[in-house]
Amino acid sequence: MSRAELPTELIDKFNRRVDYIRLSVTDRCDFRCVYCMTEDMTFLPRNQILSLEELHRVARAFTELGVKKIRLTGGEPMVRSNVMSLIEKLGALPGLEELLLTTNGAQLEKYAAPLRAAGVNRINISIDSLDADRFKKISRVGKLDRVLAGIDASVAAGFDRIRLNSVIMRGYNEDEVLALTDYAIGKGIDIAFIEEMPLGEASDHDRRQTTCSNDWVKSEIEKKYQLLNSASRTAGPSRYSQIAGHDSRVGFISPVTHNFCADCNRVRITVEGRLLLCLGNEHSVDLRAILRDKSKDDYDLKAAIVAAMDIKPERHYFYDRDHAQPVRLMNMTGG
Repeated sequence: MSRAELPTELIDKFNRRVDYIRLSVTDRCDFRCVYCMTEDMTFLPRNQILSLEELHRVARAFTELGVKKIRLTGGEPMVRSNVMSLIEKLGALPGLEELLLTTNGAQLEKYAAPLRAAGVNRINISIDSLDADRFKKISRVGKLDRVLAGIDASVAAGFDRIRLNSVIMRGYNEDEVLALTDYAIGKGIDIAFIEEMPLGEASDHDRRQTTCSNDWVKSEIEKKYQLLNSASRTAGPSRYSQIAGHDSRVGFISPVTHNFCADCNRVRITVEGRLLLCLGNEHSVDLRAILRDKSKDDYDLKAAIVAAMDIKPERHYFYDRDHAQPVRLMNMTGG
């Protein structure tokens, strides 16, 4: 492929157009949520993670290859030192239509308004309980009042849309499905329920025992609310229903019970510079090696990204004993 032959869009071998990347800016977090991390985490040495300049270079390469949406993830993105300087540069990238953020919300009372001013369009905030003691049990160290204050600050900042993300786990918070839905409706924002995914070994529970299917979650919501079919789609895999009589939508992300790989339009870049082609597989390309090779330039970076589309797998195989399961934890993957 010559320099003049680089494509303007990314197409994999299953004819899926990749126009959305999830860019991890850190593996660190100020929480230790039970479904994401072990309690005693060892984080990557700083020389192994991409610098802010390298992250910007990767993002620019993707947008020049037709990517329209970037979601910043972690760990917790807002604990990365000087991360706002990166976000401001990303918000100014030509061709980028949406800059999105997934966060635990604990830093949003300070950062919601600056994030909106920097060009972040939509924000997802993780919250798994409205009970302070239970919230701390699930997050291990988090304080519910800080997250609630962050949600209020986000509403005030005027993002295009705000969505809560809740992982419902049997034995932890399955009795809060309606309470969380009520809370989202009261704030006039959306909520999505996410099935717990088998990424790495959870340190304090067996995921086969705790995972709640979204079919069950939906049935709980329908005990109180009418859910209307919605054609609404966002950059990611959530399938939305409109809550009758309200502005809020409820989304269901069901990677375990309802495979949605056929229309996958996204890839991930881990904080150590791995281009991860599938959340549920280990197919990846080392972009950091290219970024740090002084003999390589942006053409080499983009050529590697284009070539990687040929190894993007057709689907994942969560809990299928005939296929290897991912061993990395979610904070190492990028939310």
